[in-house]
Amino acid sequence: MKLYAISDLHLANAPNREALRELPPHPDDGLIVAGDVGESELHLYYALDVLAPRFKALYWVPGNHDLWTLHHDPYPLRGEAKYRRMVEICRGYGVRTPEDPYDPWPETYGGVSYLVAPAFVGYDYSFRPPAVAEDDAVEWAAQSGVMCSDEVLLHPDPHPTRQAWCRERVRYTERRLAAAAATGRRLVLVNHYPLRQDLFELRRIPRFSIWCGTTATEDWHRRFPVAAAVYGHVHIKGTHFRDGVRFEEVSLGYPRDWSRQHGVASYLRQILPEPEPGPWTTGQVRFH
Repeated sequence: MKLYAISDLHLANAPNREALRELPPHPDDGLIVAGDVGESELHLYYALDVLAPRFKALYWVPGNHDLWTLHHDPYPLRGEAKYRRMVEICRGYGVRTPEDPYDPWPETYGGVSYLVAPAFVGYDYSFRPPAVAEDDAVEWAAQSGVMCSDEVLLHPDPHPTRQAWCRERVRYTERRLAAAAATGRRLVLVNHYPLRQDLFELRRIPRFSIWCGTTATEDWHRRFPVAAAVYGHVHIKGTHFRDGVRFEEVSLGYPRDWSRQHGVASYLRQILPEPEPGPWTTGQVRFH
């Protein structure tokens, strides 16, 4: 049994939907879907209709697109209510979410046992230079011509701000990770956003960083027994190592970000058992 991961399916795009339909069955394996399935309930239903019959186990975390409230959405839920609705849909398919108990992986490797730990931790504008105040972060990004659609479409209700929502999720997740650490199992930690600022590398739009995570998670891979951290959002596929811990960016992305010739199957990243190490010890490996 293997555990794979992918994120950023962006099923609003027809080529992505068609390619997902072509994904071969993996009846003995598990799959992590690390956020940004789409922008509506219908996109999530589509993905789970395809994936649930093809994998033995599924794990989901929300991305920012999954939490958008669109004007034409027939179910215009906002913020926490939108998130809870997506969790409810996932549970209807037997999919594990950040609100469910962490799932013990059924196999051990080299005597090591694992928990799959889906997390929902957003961003708080802290991926910014020290000289930029939090209240000035959006304007700082806008000065470079960068603005995230979240500022219009991702509502934090009933929390006062997205930053406050993020900080509440950090506290909630830290409590759960501390309890999981006491089990003696290693963690496959899943979050849509990168856990560290140095994993953000959009060089053409560097100020987009403020919408890409929180420095509150920078040391989680050291504080907790993390074997691998899985994330998406950045749309730059790769394997990174920090302090000996493997970080996997597993996005598919928009149609321009992937090759239809290779199909979705070639973008599934194996998480467990850990793939054979390459000739690197730090940095990253790029994938097509």
